[in-house]
Amino acid sequence: MNLENYLPVILFILVGVGVGVAPQVLGFLLGPRRPYAAKNSPYECGFEAFEDARMKFDVRYYLVAILFILFDLEIAFLFPWAVSLREIGATGFWAMMIFLGILVVGFVYEWKKGALDWE
Repeated sequence: MNLENYLPVILFILVGVGVGVAPQVLGFLLGPRRPYAAKNSPYECGFEAFEDARMKFDVRYYLVAILFILFDLEIAFLFPWAVSLREIGATGFWAMMIFLGILVVGFVYEWKKGALDWE
């Protein structure tokens, strides 16, 4: 096994970790430390906290998040398909149309079931 082929990858990882960690370490070491009561108190939009921070969320937030992830992944599949459309030809085109059709049917189903209504 030739390890010199891995040197650029290892260097890239080390530089990436260094870029991520160095500002945090420098901020911790060089930053001012002047704690006072207002700075250490819980903060909620400029007001004192109204309720416990561990209150329950409505399920619709999770539903919207899942739908966002679903359609975000659709775009992740759509971009490489669009780039390679000339190479994959008509078969690839119709395969993606079937994929998009299934997604549209699912979206219409969610819409008709009222999953996107916020009331």
